Amino acid sequence: MTALKDLLDLRFGDAAFAIPDALADNDALRTIAGRGVVRRFKPEPLAPGVLETLTAVALSSPSKSDLQQRDILIVEDAGIRSRINDLLKDQDWIAGCPHILVFLGNNRRQRQVHHWRGHAFANDHLDAFFNASVDAAIALSAFVVAAEAAGLGCCPISVIRNHAEEVSGLLGLPDHVFPVAGLGVGIPAGAHFVSARLPLGLTVHRDRYTEATEDAVSGYDKRRNTIFPYRAQRNIARFGMAETYGWSEEKARHYAVPERADFGAYVRRRGFNLE
Repeated sequence: MTALKDLLDLRFGDAAFAIPDALADNDALRTIAGRGVVRRFKPEPLAPGVLETLTAVALSSPSKSDLQQRDILIVEDAGIRSRINDLLKDQDWIAGCPHILVFLGNNRRQRQVHHWRGHAFANDHLDAFFNASVDAAIALSAFVVAAEAAGLGCCPISVIRNHAEEVSGLLGLPDHVFPVAGLGVGIPAGAHFVSARLPLGLTVHRDRYTEATEDAVSGYDKRRNTIFPYRAQRNIARFGMAETYGWSEEKARHYAVPERADFGAYVRRRGFNLE
């Protein structure tokens, strides 16, 4: 079994700290440190009760101010699933995934509680949307950890927000309920790979924020490519072929093209005030 220290070194490249003995042999930490995304699944569905158990575990995670502004929607209807597959067809793995879940931000229930108890809802501003989004993200992360601990594979689907309006209609979402992300879940059809992360020196700060440098990010690009390089360059027709292609070029190209520019308008149509 790979040691926790080795897993962290592979992931970050600069985990130059001593791991306490009390943590070094922790199986749960090793599982999380060595995790990886799965996009290829065996076709068979999970046994009855598995998804329900995992959703219960996920919703045991922390909730901001105990408001519990997150829901999990399991897509089972063949017609709804077929349309979601079609909407997300650019992600070719989704159609072959046996289960799709959608993690929802839900500020509606809080507003209902105010109505039922006769109290004004005095926080109709950006934080109402933000709180629900964070709550849903916490539950999504907890579900992934739980599913992977059970030997399953997962892949989040943020691209579902590219079609937030239609997805909301398909799933019957009322005002103040919105999709944060989808999640593909199933039995892995092969081994996952470890995605190298930015060095801890760039993402862990002490007392004050420290700025990233181009040299540090370029070094990360090179290290990541030695582990698992990109198979193809993004949007060659627009950006051309780069002589060296790493994470920073990939992500710069990704967000050099408008994406979900209408999401703010969608959120306002769902009844949120984003001021």
